[in-house]
Amino acid sequence: MSSIIPGFEYDIFISYRQKDNKLGGWVSEFVQNLQGELESTFKEEVSVYFDINPHDGLLETHDVDASLKDKLKCLVFIPVISRTYCDPQSFAWEHEFMTFVDLASHDQYGLKVKLPNGNVSSRVLPVRIHDLDMEDINLCETVLGSTLRGVEFIYKEPGVNRSLTPKDDERKNLNGTIYRNQINKVALAVKEIINVLKKGEYLALKKSEQPATPPGENNEEYKHKSRLKSKIFGYRKLIWGVTILSLVLIAGIIVWPKLYKGNTLDKLRSSGDRISIVVMPFRNMTNDSTLNIWQDGIQFNLIASMSNSTYLKVRQTGSTNNLLQSKGYDNYARITPSVARSISNNLDADVFIYGNINRAGPKIRINTQLIDSKTEDIFQSFQLEGDVSEILPLTDSISSLVKNYLIISVLKKEISPEFQTIFPKSAEAYKSFILGNKAYFKGENLSAIKLFSDAVRTDSNFVYAYIWLSMSYANQGLYDQAKKWCLKAHDKSEELSFEFKIWVNWIYSRYVDKSVIDEIKFSKQLLEIDDNIPLTHFAVGCAYFELHQFSSAIPELEKTLEIYKSWNTKPLNSYFYEVTLIAYHLTGMYKKEKELLKQAMMDFPEDQQITRRQIILSLGEGDTTSANLQIEKWESSCRKDLWSEAAITKGVASIYNDVGSLKVAEKYYRIALSLEPESPARMNDLAYFLINKDINPVEGLKLIENALKSVPGSYLFNETKGWGLYKLGKYEEALKLIEKSDSLKPVYSYELNLHLETVRKAIANQK
Repeated sequence: MSSIIPGFEYDIFISYRQKDNKLGGWVSEFVQNLQGELESTFKEEVSVYFDINPHDGLLETHDVDASLKDKLKCLVFIPVISRTYCDPQSFAWEHEFMTFVDLASHDQYGLKVKLPNGNVSSRVLPVRIHDLDMEDINLCETVLGSTLRGVEFIYKEPGVNRSLTPKDDERKNLNGTIYRNQINKVALAVKEIINVLKKGEYLALKKSEQPATPPGENNEEYKHKSRLKSKIFGYRKLIWGVTILSLVLIAGIIVWPKLYKGNTLDKLRSSGDRISIVVMPFRNMTNDSTLNIWQDGIQFNLIASMSNSTYLKVRQTGSTNNLLQSKGYDNYARITPSVARSISNNLDADVFIYGNINRAGPKIRINTQLIDSKTEDIFQSFQLEGDVSEILPLTDSISSLVKNYLIISVLKKEISPEFQTIFPKSAEAYKSFILGNKAYFKGENLSAIKLFSDAVRTDSNFVYAYIWLSMSYANQGLYDQAKKWCLKAHDKSEELSFEFKIWVNWIYSRYVDKSVIDEIKFSKQLLEIDDNIPLTHFAVGCAYFELHQFSSAIPELEKTLEIYKSWNTKPLNSYFYEVTLIAYHLTGMYKKEKELLKQAMMDFPEDQQITRRQIILSLGEGDTTSANLQIEKWESSCRKDLWSEAAITKGVASIYNDVGSLKVAEKYYRIALSLEPESPARMNDLAYFLINKDINPVEGLKLIENALKSVPGSYLFNETKGWGLYKLGKYEEALKLIEKSDSLKPVYSYELNLHLETVRKAIANQK
């Protein structure tokens, strides 16, 4: 039986975990009772899809039935939300819940519809049968893009939290709910949604009001968890740096659609070098003839201020005023914008500056406009006012504003498009920012720190430079300084626009709250503002990557690369390829990995990380000859960058660790330690490998204890020792150290959280 509305397969789809149906058949009974309630609620026959088959989790060889997506073309989706349902590894979560949200978000109704009474209803109608942990609630709300609501079927007594049944007495139930009433609530909620859709009375929400579509997780990715720690240790700095980099970049482009697309200056650079400018005399519109002197005075100050810039080509006073006089415009009040445009075109200028001196009560107001000589479009205006006695300082301020705006506009061409709408007040601050940006992308963090510091000193309100300074310190491992500048930016956020506050909150969630869930939330808010910005998608992708939700990360990372391709430019650096390549590899998407690697090699042929991905792919394919040649290339590149032999050897060890060649990896880890026997980092490298791979936890503990003597405050070293104690069954001791590591961590760590949960669960199982 098809849906009431043509084009849909079913009216209702019931999604659940088999685990919740094994004890007493709760879900089957719920569906049977709901169908009976629907019959007495609807005049028409309502179709319900409910699959009794036990499909709880996918194996490597399983494919999702193509017909399932057709069945998910339904009006209302009812997930039975339990403790076990909120599991990204499960079939129901990945291939039913996540897929429906995706499909509904793109059909003619959208995931959320506004009802005639003004309320907003989601087409996902959760039925909750357990109280959930906050983590599970956050997980659901991240997918839904809204608060988790629905109808509760929960029975509670002291020490009891289970699903409500028809036999339960509401007088003993602390929630006071009756099963029959809750069934009725579900049926009525379904009817309310279906009726407005059926009658066409729904009011579709704007796209910005719909949740961002979250792609699903593949069960495959979780098979790789045991391999990821050594990989994370090798590129953890990459992910921290790149993810924060991605969101920080958004600051400059959140207003891109407003500025970049219509920015006349991009069309005006006739030579591609300097902007040519004509400054008109300012018109005295006050009826106070004593101010006539400032008609030429402001013009002269502006020309003098801009003439010493190598970025601007300013027509001098004589040329402009002689031409005006020759055309009979001795009276400046007669100079209209059209006249000024004609003079500007005669002098072959891109831009003309046109302004007035007006009265504003007892104050003097100076209005200044920057106008396109070709179209007469105004693309920037400035207005300052003050006492008559302050007219000279006002003139100087106008000169500074105009000069800085124009120079910054020209400087845009020296930086990639992602940064071209950053407009601090000071051109000098912007120069320092550009140089710092270039240093950052070369990996020259100390130079970047100096240059961003210069930008901040020059313009203390240049909050965007604060964030870059914070990021540069983080990449240098100076997390206290990174947090300091992050907090400074946050303190100034109240003065900022709404969009700007979002990305500052994103940074705060990373360095202060250390919440990846919040990072995703703020990133998606920015996507609602503009979903065609590559770095916003990259930020979301990296956040999912850090949560090891790789198949959610992949669509965002792919979208990033697609946008760069549409711009006919390569990404800012190799990291954008590297993270995507790793995600492909960890989810078994080897064909895509190989294709993308070819493009990455073309764009960044000498890049060490791209070469590393080549090695891993070659080893995975059994091509040891090619892999050995690539390893030689990689080692040579590292030596040019002045890596120590121990660091290079450790890098080779991590490569073999990643591909599962544990004996070879162990050999190189031991060689690296022999080259630097007193290095705590080398001790930790080998210790974690021996512990995590269950090769020799006892030896690993001895090594990490020596490392901790040198660096007792290292969160990584404390985590390694705690994990070693766990492997030896010393759970209480392990918990203390891993909790200490958690308190010391500078940013979120998936591995650390996983270890913490594992140890706590082991202790709970002992009781």
